[in-house]
Amino acid sequence: MSLIPKSHPRAKSLLIREKLVDGFDKGLVAKEGLLAQGRGEAFDYLLGEKTGKSSKRAIKAAAAQLLQAETPVISVNGNIAALCPKQIVRLSKQIKAKLEVNLFYTNKDRKQAIVKILKKNGAREILGTNPDFSTKLPGIDSARRIVDKNGIFAADVVVVPLEDGDRTIALRNAGKIVITFDLNPLSRTSQTANITIVDNVTRAIDLLIDEAKKLSKKNQNSLQKIINDFDNKKNLSENIIQIKNNLARRARIA
Repeated sequence: MSLIPKSHPRAKSLLIREKLVDGFDKGLVAKEGLLAQGRGEAFDYLLGEKTGKSSKRAIKAAAAQLLQAETPVISVNGNIAALCPKQIVRLSKQIKAKLEVNLFYTNKDRKQAIVKILKKNGAREILGTNPDFSTKLPGIDSARRIVDKNGIFAADVVVVPLEDGDRTIALRNAGKIVITFDLNPLSRTSQTANITIVDNVTRAIDLLIDEAKKLSKKNQNSLQKIINDFDNKKNLSENIIQIKNNLARRARIA
């Protein structure tokens, strides 16, 4: 039996599965999070399992937007905590953003497990666990409506990796700028967010960190131009074209 090279995209997908299963065993990931990963893998395959030009453009816009933000917050769920806790903490430090645990399928044990893994990877302050600072985000019925007064509720820009559409809409209605990672360019989350990075978060997160570091040397006018020049709807259309081209190429090969 031949072994898949570590650099091959399929090997990376298998590693992601292992991380999520391990995260489930450690109480970080909900069963539903494993199902979401399956959908993501399908779209990643359609995208060619690589970061395309349109995704890199979104990453640049996201970095500029985060550097422009006054009170950026990164929302963390179980899948993100299992897949890339170290990178999420690095990103928060690079853009001076707060971290807040926010779960669709919530319970105290899962929250504490996520806090533990984030702290293990260098996080200091983590919001979303103290009921004394809780408030409700209007327009949403799930447990994700419970947010921290000093975190998501007060933020001007919110990063929501692996998001659900209802909360993205609620955040937009609350006047927040939303940046998301979503492998499906047609999802409600992708279509509703201000900036959608259509890429596997495990690939894109390091690129976002590097881009934020590079753009941190730019002045505010330069950052604003990058933001103004970015068109999320146009970018998503390019992602859809990318999927169509990949499908057509694979059909010819077959």
